[in-house]
Amino acid sequence: MSTFKAESKNSNLTICLRVIRNAWHFCYALRLVFKVVCGSVGIALLTP
Repeated sequence: MSTFKAESKNSNLTICLRVIRNAWHFCYALRLVFKVVCGSVGIALLTP
């Protein structure tokens, strides 16, 4: 029984780490999109 608990804990930890990694990637992707959109708006405002 104890080995099953250990395996269950490890899989929960792995899933948790995967979710955290996906959240970081999402955050960086969102930041990149924000920079591109703001840059495009800035260029559009600067052109006559």
